Amino acid sequence: FSCAASLFYQVRLVGVVGSDFPQEHLDMLGARGIDTSGIEVAHGRTFRWHGRYHTDMNARDTVDVQLNVFGEFQPKIPPAYRDSEYVFLANCRPALQKQVLDQIRGPQARPGGPKLVMADTMNMWIENNRDELEEVLSSVDGLLVNDDEARLLTGAANAVAAGRSILDMGPDMVVIKKGEHGALLFAEGECLPLPAYPTEQVIDPTGAGDSFAGALMGSLAAHLAEEGDASLRALKRAVAYGTVAASFTV
Repeated sequence: FSCAASLFYQVRLVGVVGSDFPQEHLDMLGARGIDTSGIEVAHGRTFRWHGRYHTDMNARDTVDVQLNVFGEFQPKIPPAYRDSEYVFLANCRPALQKQVLDQIRGPQARPGGPKLVMADTMNMWIENNRDELEEVLSSVDGLLVNDDEARLLTGAANAVAAGRSILDMGPDMVVIKKGEHGALLFAEGECLPLPAYPTEQVIDPTGAGDSFAGALMGSLAAHLAEEGDASLRALKRAVAYGTVAASFTV
């Protein structure tokens, strides 16, 4: 996410890694101008996810999730970060996303709060922490999910119906990722399909959604910083950047 977003705008990271996390990875982020002062290194093992992809590389099954140090993590926004205008709540327990929201909109935060807040989530939180997630959705400007997650969240039979249902939960914009079939953008009363970048050989799509989100968020942040508001054209361009970034990841 952060590498893709840094192509467009300055990135500040908040999160936790274990003592097993290679320092060279943090150094690589720093070399790209990414501010990692909000990364906490805790004693223990880093979060791990183990999944199995289906033959078409679109659907996946979660085999194992090990929260490790992430299970005890309490996000603390550094004072220097509290003037952030554009915030992406990456995939984690919704209660932690809410803690971040409370800090960036609190008394020590930027007056008026951030201009744009977007969130990501996954099936585990939809199934096990739905009330927390619905509270977050009522407080963000946009949500990114894949088509399976969208249907699970809404109970809708297809992605189009699911996207419209998610808009009713609070966000002004929803992006539903559909793997090789591109993405659907729901905003300003429109449902706009955008194709994926054609990729013939798919090796491992893990992290493609993060790359997609990083390029999308970075593009929107850069546009908002220059223009002040996001037109439908700017949203479509941001999704297009996301699909291109994802194509490098798979």
